[in-house]
Amino acid sequence: MITPEFITQLEPNEIFVFGSNLAGFHGGGAARIAYEQFGAEWGVGVGRTGQCYAIPTMQGGVETIKPYVDEFILYARLHPELTFLVTRIGCGIAGFTDEQIAPLFTAARDLQNVALPEGWR
Repeated sequence: MITPEFITQLEPNEIFVFGSNLAGFHGGGAARIAYEQFGAEWGVGVGRTGQCYAIPTMQGGVETIKPYVDEFILYARLHPELTFLVTRIGCGIAGFTDEQIAPLFTAARDLQNVALPEGWR
């Protein structure tokens, strides 16, 4: 399943997965969309709020993102009733490339309820 390039609305069972910062200041990029449109809470930089799931990407290198991605994948496994639309986390304001971030989601590729960006599978 491929995440749509532009997400403007969500079905009740869909979750918008976006890159955040640990402080939960959702001021730009997909984080701002998550905050303004899909219920992400200001001040919450990790995990589920509203119809969103925040994965921090602004705290260091790729190795600092991996534990949060692993936590997300476990959450997705435990919630098969939800569909997770993973955006290109870390590939905007955080400055990482698809080639750096996509491998972190290898374990999510087999999950039927996780959509990944084009090229991440």
